Amino acid sequence: MPIFAAQHSFLSFKSSFVIGTFKANNPYNNFLLFVYGFVLKLPMFLHPKVPIPQKLDGFLYKAMLQWFSGWNISFPIIYSIIAFALLYIQAISFNKLANAQRMLPKPTYLVGMSYLLITSVFPDWQVLSAPLIINTFLIWILSRLCNLYNNQQAKTSLFNIGMMTGLATFFYFPSIAFALLIIVGLIITRPFKLPEWIIAFLGILCPYYFLGAWVFLTDRWQGYKFPGVAITVPSFHESTWAYTAIIFILLAMIVGSIFVQNNMRRLLVQSRKSWSLIYLYLLVALLVPFLNASHSFSYWILTAVPVAALLAAAFLFPERKWFPQGIHWGMVLLSVVMGYFIR
Repeated sequence: MPIFAAQHSFLSFKSSFVIGTFKANNPYNNFLLFVYGFVLKLPMFLHPKVPIPQKLDGFLYKAMLQWFSGWNISFPIIYSIIAFALLYIQAISFNKLANAQRMLPKPTYLVGMSYLLITSVFPDWQVLSAPLIINTFLIWILSRLCNLYNNQQAKTSLFNIGMMTGLATFFYFPSIAFALLIIVGLIITRPFKLPEWIIAFLGILCPYYFLGAWVFLTDRWQGYKFPGVAITVPSFHESTWAYTAIIFILLAMIVGSIFVQNNMRRLLVQSRKSWSLIYLYLLVALLVPFLNASHSFSYWILTAVPVAALLAAAFLFPERKWFPQGIHWGMVLLSVVMGYFIR
């Protein structure tokens, strides 16, 4: 019995070590988060993938891949390095946003940890894709939307938000659906003012104004093709392990959402509005894969941002530690299996 108790105590400590570490708001967690992400994403460096542009990917993304094409054979790991850098920056940025908006009862690094964990489970989410790139834009847009509440310079912020949304479509055109996030976000965060709505709309059009001027001045008007969208039913063929990971994530999302709703009244008004934007973000991200001409699981990475927030709640709130520990280490195991054995 003492031996069994000692083994159980050791396993309990080992299981809670990672979650317990990132529950704290310590500056050195930035470095630990980097190490955590690198260890989880080591397969992307061992087996680098050269990204292939899809039909509705934007011209800036295709131009970037063309510029890097000389490295495809000699140094393909460059794509993995850029993808990891983006994922780490996105995790840190979103974690900072969640703490600044007090979306959880205390500042933690669980949001950043959850984002790196989710994006490690599916190999398609570790490729330098257009949706992965625009996640950086969308986190920036979300942070500005969350700060619109009581913002005295809202018109400037709204124009910048619109312009960043328009610029994101140059990398991945179906991301124009996130204009819906701006529209409903305005309804949630501010009283209706027509000039603010017009300014946000002009911000979205601004990149296209300069694009049109460049196409006209360089006499490429006749050869330019507008990307457009294609309304289809998304389909993908994944392994049993991938569907198991989806079940894990959905279960954690449900639990996290329940805890968020139960604690919503304890949050500040601004924090409640931020959570409303997170749920809206998730709905729009689930809509985007229906606007693609091609089917790829990489497009679903747009859901990783709001899902990471809900998973962080599932890791933080439960008093019975076996649930967050089981979800965390189960997802780690799935990322190892899919990273090393299912490719």
